[in-house]
Amino acid sequence: MPDPSPTSTPLAPPNDVTNAQLVQWAFDRINAQDVESLRNFFWTADSTVHFPTGTCHGSAEIAAYFDQVFAAVTDFAFEMVSIAESGTDVLAHWHLTGRHVGTFVGIAATGRRIDFEGFDHFVIEDGKVVTNTVRYDQMEFARQIKLLPPDGSIADRALKAAFNTKTRVVGMVRRR
Repeated sequence: MPDPSPTSTPLAPPNDVTNAQLVQWAFDRINAQDVESLRNFFWTADSTVHFPTGTCHGSAEIAAYFDQVFAAVTDFAFEMVSIAESGTDVLAHWHLTGRHVGTFVGIAATGRRIDFEGFDHFVIEDGKVVTNTVRYDQMEFARQIKLLPPDGSIADRALKAAFNTKTRVVGMVRRR
């Protein structure tokens, strides 16, 4: 297992590994907040990552995204739940924990703990990311930081009722 502490010298991935092992190395580097190793050895100018909050093109944009995440979430930790590989495709199921302490995608720090699961679908060619599609339950994240009320609560039912009323009014106006 690689050293989990941040490093000033980029750490190259191991040689002669499977794509799944390369993705595990990348998750280890993310846990170490070692964006430089990923920028130098995993992402390219042509890599594209589709996050639920937007798409990043190229290693500089992807690295900037992770820099924002690390500034916003302390105790950031990925745990690999499972990983599967088929040719150039790697699917990683992960569990993420941390504390929301800084602005992330326009949402100011709440100090709340986050704890949720998600998936990454990587396409890897010649040891580099071609595409990576990241998916997690954004509503769960929003509920954990109290951006959304708990499901089924009075506030949740009122929010849904207001939305349904708006939807009915818009539908009536469109039919005219």
